Amino acid sequence: MQVTETLSEGLKRGFTVVVPEPELAAKRETRLAELSKTMQMPGFRPGKVPLSMVRKRYGDAVAAEILEQTVNDASGKLMEERGLRPAMQPKLEITKPGKDSDLEFTLEMEVLPEVAVPDLSDVTLDKPVAAVADEKIDETLSRLAEQRQSFKDVEETRPAAQGERLTVDFIGRIDGDAFEGGTANDVGVTVAGTGFIPGFSEQMEGMSAGETKTITVTFPEDYGAKDLAGKTAEFEVTAKSLAVAEVPAIDDELAKAMGMESLADLRAKVAEQIGRDYEQMGRLKLKRALLDVLAEKADFTAPESLVEAEFAEIWRQVEAERAAGNADPEDAAKDEETLKAEYRAIADRRVRLGLLVAEIGRANNVTVADQELQRAMFNEAMRYGPQAMQVVEFFRKNPQQMERFRGPIFEDKVVDLLLGQVKQNEVSVTPDELAADPEE
Repeated sequence: MQVTETLSEGLKRGFTVVVPEPELAAKRETRLAELSKTMQMPGFRPGKVPLSMVRKRYGDAVAAEILEQTVNDASGKLMEERGLRPAMQPKLEITKPGKDSDLEFTLEMEVLPEVAVPDLSDVTLDKPVAAVADEKIDETLSRLAEQRQSFKDVEETRPAAQGERLTVDFIGRIDGDAFEGGTANDVGVTVAGTGFIPGFSEQMEGMSAGETKTITVTFPEDYGAKDLAGKTAEFEVTAKSLAVAEVPAIDDELAKAMGMESLADLRAKVAEQIGRDYEQMGRLKLKRALLDVLAEKADFTAPESLVEAEFAEIWRQVEAERAAGNADPEDAAKDEETLKAEYRAIADRRVRLGLLVAEIGRANNVTVADQELQRAMFNEAMRYGPQAMQVVEFFRKNPQQMERFRGPIFEDKVVDLLLGQVKQNEVSVTPDELAADPEE
């Protein structure tokens, strides 16, 4: 194998590789001889088919097989001998096919830069810490009590107030015609509550049992049923009965209903959960600060191909948000050239940071076990509530989809490793400050 370097600019490399035709011919003959030992053909005993007949039947297929194998072997050997780590799949072009001539192909690629693992022993990061206040515990307990509320029918006939529940029948019409899914009976609606079309439950305030009222609403532009999105509908609503919420008292009985021994135990459990939430928010801020430090230390040049791929994904999301009307307000005043430059800089930072994190993990033998992927998959499935088992089944049938969890798990493990190396200075903050987005 003869290798000629044709390009060496920055991280770009190019090579021309030549494999002599006699070497290819020898490989083809060896492969044909192997086939002849197992080939069966009428009139010949197994393994006794003449090589000429094997060559006639399988010559082209064997030639293609040897070509592919030789190109792969030569490419792998080239990169191993020269210590090349391609940033993306190399561009390969066969210029001479190796049939009645030498095999010649070109190989072009961008290689990963040399990445030095930084020393973080002199780095000190502020770790925000918030105390769990009694008021926050009380607020959480009130929410828990409200979730266990029941409704008691109101015997008297009177107007419904916000927060009370009306049981209603309704018929929805668009341009005078009833539409599919717009009619229902005995539906419980919390006045001015959520879960319905904006403006629907709000207009029920003041209705009394036995009263019929026409309510006009407009379906949101992003409504799930596309044939209704953005359209105006009239609902003929008949109130049938009224009920008021009864929220259980926050006492030992509530605690026992939730599996605790006493209210004191329930308060302790709530405080513990809030503390874990605060700890997680503090870790996220600490992680962001650490990644900012790493980004400053990632002062190498990123491969253009990786940056362009990352930028293309970012820009796709930007355009999708524009189309959905959710564009970043700060972007509105900027022309497209400025925006692309800013997002390309973000892409460059992400790639350099990703390469540095990957190198730190490699240098410290950080790996992601199959059990960790499984745990991440189950955690993801739990987010879908009643459909959790369907999500689990999806991943079982498509195990390759679980690879999406590998990157985030790897990054978190590297972050945990580095947080153990830096100094941390605890800073007391309020819960609101802890929850605030630093970019806002």
